[in-house]
Amino acid sequence: MYKILVSDPISPEGLKSLTDHKDFEVVTNTELSESELIEKIADFEGLIVRSQTQVTADVIAAAPNLKVIARAGVGVDNIDIDAATKHGVIVINAPDGNTISATEHSMAMILSMARNVPQAHKSLKEGKWDRKTYRGTELYNKVLGVVGAGRIGLGVAKRAQSFGMKILAFDPYLSEDKAKELNVIRATVDEIAEQADFVTVHTPLTPKTKGIVGEAFFAKAKPTLQIINVARGGIIDEEALLNALNEDRIQAAALDVFETEPATESPLVKHDKVVVTPHLGASTVEAQEKVAVSVANEIVDIFENGNVLNAINAPRMTYNEINEELKPYIELSKLTGEVGIQLLEKAPRELHIKYEGDLALDDTSLITRTLVSGVLRQDLGERVNLINALVLLNEQGVSYNIEKNTKHRGFSNYIELTLINKDTQIKIGATVLNGYGPRIVRINDYPVDFKPEQHQLVINHTDKPGIVGRTGQILGEFDINIASMHLGRTNLGGNALMVLSIDHPVNQDVIDALFQIEGFNNVRSVELDIPQDTNYNI
Repeated sequence: MYKILVSDPISPEGLKSLTDHKDFEVVTNTELSESELIEKIADFEGLIVRSQTQVTADVIAAAPNLKVIARAGVGVDNIDIDAATKHGVIVINAPDGNTISATEHSMAMILSMARNVPQAHKSLKEGKWDRKTYRGTELYNKVLGVVGAGRIGLGVAKRAQSFGMKILAFDPYLSEDKAKELNVIRATVDEIAEQADFVTVHTPLTPKTKGIVGEAFFAKAKPTLQIINVARGGIIDEEALLNALNEDRIQAAALDVFETEPATESPLVKHDKVVVTPHLGASTVEAQEKVAVSVANEIVDIFENGNVLNAINAPRMTYNEINEELKPYIELSKLTGEVGIQLLEKAPRELHIKYEGDLALDDTSLITRTLVSGVLRQDLGERVNLINALVLLNEQGVSYNIEKNTKHRGFSNYIELTLINKDTQIKIGATVLNGYGPRIVRINDYPVDFKPEQHQLVINHTDKPGIVGRTGQILGEFDINIASMHLGRTNLGGNALMVLSIDHPVNQDVIDALFQIEGFNNVRSVELDIPQDTNYNI
């Protein structure tokens, strides 16, 4: 008998696969404080929560029998994922249960904003008959910019098309063929900023998407722009949005999510030009039942069959359970994927993975999944793990192939990743050197030799005297310290590559200043997730 604790209000109908199952005992207690939860959790193998319960490291540490934490919803901000992974606890969610609800709420926000429904409602309730003040805007023949063309973003696009709207869509994995099939136009974020009458954002919140709609976006926007966010707080820079509204650089906004929630004190909540709701995107009877059904069914599947479909982390394999020779290559593959995707200007359509040397004789499936996870997490965020990496790669329409060769080419083991988007490609060669750890030894045609660090600059330039000194001078002016420098070139006076490890990340001002150096062709900042320990969680 498996004991499952439900600590937040969950649809009883959605939990029937658990409550009706002879092998599961379901206990519902939605009034537990953290200390009370710590006291009770030791007896349970499973925990189901929504957003109310805070599943802290202390809670997880007090649960020696806990195998699964299930979030009946999408966001897992209230769960300490690292602590769960460390203790071997699987964290699952229901990523698709709220798709329709979030899509429909997005349309509700667009329409409410365009027609001033909340403001007119409030005015009439106060006894005013004011038709002039609340004159609205038609959606027909307007341009809707969709930033993030996943299930919800494309669902909004489809419904907006029924209103006669033209769709501009940005998503790094949206192909030209897919765009034509959906009758949408692929666009950059800048093109959306310049052309859209309405904008809706539907990306995960990652370092790449945080503030993707910010000051530069609003500087290009039409003064009639109306923008909504029913995805994640932080995708729209709230300070930049507030300034754009106050300065009449855009017309209106509608927000369901905020950087800090509850957001009752936010100036945007009180702003006359902003329609707001308290994170209601998934708050429908149907969505709550769907997410409950999803996590309940998966809990049964995990305990009875060992199947895991929607893990946020992945089942833990201890460091000692991994083949000793493969251990350093797991981390190397993650870093290789992270470096490669940040050097490619567009999302890849193909991945070629090559293993050479003794490594080619081993089972490299774990290394492949780790490498693909490193590539995808830049755009898809933390929902990518070793279980779903290859599935998500396929969902994005990216093909991959693996080549193995036992011959040695200068290294006892060698990994090479090639990311391709039409006529653009990036090739990263990597190995592990005894005593030196992970090394990147090739970028495209340039032989290099550097240890991947947290903050790096990769610069393509013409090989000429003075460039290195000028680079150091400019970084010094911005108080950026250089930890190490590595140079590669194809021939004297030809094209060259400079890789700098630096102590702090750089902003666009630094990159712009570096571009003023004569002979610089490309400057890219690379930020890596460098692990703090040697545990490999898979």
